[in-house]
Amino acid sequence: MKLLIRWLIAALALFLAAWIVPGIQVAANAWWVYAVMAVILGLVNALVRPVLKLLSCGLIILTLGLFTLVINALTLWLASSVAVHWFHVGFYVRGFWAAFLGALIVSIATVVMSALFKDKEQAG
Repeated sequence: MKLLIRWLIAALALFLAAWIVPGIQVAANAWWVYAVMAVILGLVNALVRPVLKLLSCGLIILTLGLFTLVINALTLWLASSVAVHWFHVGFYVRGFWAAFLGALIVSIATVVMSALFKDKEQAG
């Protein structure tokens, strides 16, 4: 059940990023695009992000963790590219700055929605 809820939160966060950031476009305004993109982003975060963090640990330490924002942007950009080219899902991220802002919005929205869900789960 937790995995399904985290997947739903990621899909909603991606919807919010696509709605706010002008450089993120969705070909069809269908929820399945966000759902598939949430799965792809989760896989990229699970497989590629640890390698990027390991390779750039010096920069992460030097910038006091701020380089993690760049890694988040690169993983969103990569997930979009994988979604478009391999799975033909129309979730387009146009450039690094769109990916940076989108990743920032996805991160903040995910933290907020996860915290809201945990509060409801603990109260029940």
